[in-house]
Amino acid sequence: MKLYTRTGDDGTTGLFGGQRVAKNAPRIEAYGTVDELNSVVGLARSACGDARMGEMLTAIQNELFVVGGDLATPGDTEARGQIVPILTAESTARLEGWIDELCEPLPPMKHFILPGGCELASRLHVARTLCRRAERVILTLGMCEPINENIIPWVNRLGDLLFAAARRANQLAGVEDVPWQPRKK
Repeated sequence: MKLYTRTGDDGTTGLFGGQRVAKNAPRIEAYGTVDELNSVVGLARSACGDARMGEMLTAIQNELFVVGGDLATPGDTEARGQIVPILTAESTARLEGWIDELCEPLPPMKHFILPGGCELASRLHVARTLCRRAERVILTLGMCEPINENIIPWVNRLGDLLFAAARRANQLAGVEDVPWQPRKK
């Protein structure tokens, strides 16, 4: 099979189920942003020296693939849940457990922190901001078309996890979070 098909040369792409839509349709924008997020999580994972956090990031990348496939499959498609796996509420519960695990050794937050720190934390903060964009784009899609009700809570929780992972990465690297300093009047 060749990498190129030329079927998208007219500005359309195919969804699971065969329907063709414009490449800038809300559904394509949603799963395209999830794909970007998956790439950025992979970039963070490549800088991760902690085995446990690396396992979490790998699992998240696999789940992001599921989310992308779920979003690429309109609700009335026969393949939904049969050929293409769908995200479940258990996935969100798993993220919540990981957030608790990452936060347990961290000092309590007493102020806002600036994104950054060690390289891994910085990459995780970039992933967090892209995750929040994905959440907004998916919400927009959900206002136009039905989507799996488990996706928004999962993506919301993923943003929280990426923040917790960035703080934990800094802690593991011996780098303190930098507090936000409001401008003095």
